Amino acid sequence: MPIGWYMMNGWLQNFVYRIDLGAGVFIAAILLSVLIAGLTFGYKAITTALVNPIKSLKIE
Repeated sequence: MPIGWYMMNGWLQNFVYRIDLGAGVFIAAILLSVLIAGLTFGYKAITTALVNPIKSLKIE
């Protein structure tokens, strides 16, 4: 996170209209990433748990 802040801050200083990056932007990005990963993993885990094991054994 500090490396990302440093690089983005340096890049944004080259623009005419500058903005300041706070820690909230990075925290929100991390939380959103964890939420998306959790939802994806949870969906896959639930769909796998609900599959009939007989169908899986038939295919193998």
